[in-house]
Amino acid sequence: MTTALTATEIVGAIKEQIRRYNLELEFRESGTVLEVGDGIARVFGLEEVMAGELLLFPHGVMGMALNLEEDNVGCVLFGDDHLVREGDLVVRSRRMVEVPVGEAMIGRVVDALGRPLDGKGPIPAMRTRPVEGPAPGIAERGPVKTPLQTGIMAIDAMIPIGRGQRELIIGDRQTGKTALAIDTIINQRETGVLCVYVAIGQKASTVAQILAALEEHGAMEYTTIVMATADAPAPLQYLAPYTGCAIGEEFMAQGRDVLVIYDDLYKHAVAYRTMSLLLRRPPGREAFPGDIFYLHSRLLERACKLTEAAGGGSMTALPIVETQAGDISAYIPTNVISITDGQIILSPDLFFAGVRPAINVGLSVSRVGGKAQIPAMKKVAAHLRLDLAQYRELEAFAQFGAELDRTTRARLNRGEKIVEILKQEQFRPMSVEDQVISIYAVTNGYFDDVPTQEVKKVQAELLRFLQTEASTIRSRLQTTGDLDRTTVEALERALKRFKERCAVLGRAQKPARG
Repeated sequence: MTTALTATEIVGAIKEQIRRYNLELEFRESGTVLEVGDGIARVFGLEEVMAGELLLFPHGVMGMALNLEEDNVGCVLFGDDHLVREGDLVVRSRRMVEVPVGEAMIGRVVDALGRPLDGKGPIPAMRTRPVEGPAPGIAERGPVKTPLQTGIMAIDAMIPIGRGQRELIIGDRQTGKTALAIDTIINQRETGVLCVYVAIGQKASTVAQILAALEEHGAMEYTTIVMATADAPAPLQYLAPYTGCAIGEEFMAQGRDVLVIYDDLYKHAVAYRTMSLLLRRPPGREAFPGDIFYLHSRLLERACKLTEAAGGGSMTALPIVETQAGDISAYIPTNVISITDGQIILSPDLFFAGVRPAINVGLSVSRVGGKAQIPAMKKVAAHLRLDLAQYRELEAFAQFGAELDRTTRARLNRGEKIVEILKQEQFRPMSVEDQVISIYAVTNGYFDDVPTQEVKKVQAELLRFLQTEASTIRSRLQTTGDLDRTTVEALERALKRFKERCAVLGRAQKPARG
């Protein structure tokens, strides 16, 4: 049985509806697609659009305004351009391209727009950050003086990297550039340094191998991977390093230390060249657009060490650039060299000769230098670069078969042992204490009478010996970071004891029968 409503009740319900009614007018500026193709769309009607603004196309496709011309806007598309047709409606978002940032990004694999690719579900990020942003000003920047240990002896000893530095890794393909970067990430375990690895234009299988290696060594607990693989549209490859930088910048703003690796910026430049030519921008040298230098400078300048007043955080950048036939004087390599605070140059000749990491010590440089080393390392590695340079010169001279005096032979022998000590397997980063002990031993002649092929074996035995029977030396180095007189005396005694007990050294000391 239904009860009829009275007129008063009906009027009251209508008044309540009117009271609750809230009229909100939303003005959305829209335009029309004039033409689309090759990941580029030209749009008519967006008169107030901003450069770099995010635009919304049909079927969930997003784009970014890059060319603001008199009668149309040139946009790059971050999705499948087959879903966009001539005449489609395009709507302004009134915001710049942003990505999610914060703790939720740690341990995740995302694309250039911050969307998850690892199958672990959506990212519950509370904050977003524009991918493009101004670099910290001069007043906010502090001195780079805290070491960022890579775990690679040749780098930590001769080409040290500090927190907040920008150090370029450059070399031909298949010379170990990515291997250096991955070892550096693995070595950041228990240091508090968060890592962001940006893969630009690489094969998906290569990125999967890197992910597997990082997971195997427990490095994904503090690492984020941003990937725009070779089959991704050029706009996503262009955007990827800025996304990685924004993710790292958020942690730096919180006062934390971050390491960002861009692998590699040559492919990034090629993606930008592709976009620019399709947008009909005038080409310059090697068909790159005129603002190609600005492309990388505005990215790498965002890496720095902040002062305590600005939060005290740091962002270290390790850009990677691939060269063709070792030509470091090409356009993109010279651009990035001029932006960074030093470069690690990898040589194919050394790599194929079995010297790995294949670092060309003569051409590589760190413009921060000893300021980014602990005092102990600064002392033992002071003459290492010079010794190696002299060895390379003498080695070239000795190839002519000239008669060599005893001093020259001794230098050649010492140089051979130093080269052998600096060799390192992949995924085997060394603690700075073990590096200091190894360099001290080889530069003070404790490996001179060891056969070259036995050097790595004896080095491993020496480090095991010191760990078990002279652990106080490593503890003192770890605590003080210095090689004072007491530590040196204890180390000398330990090395002499080891030399007496080491079977390999004992055999080497026996005089050869004539």
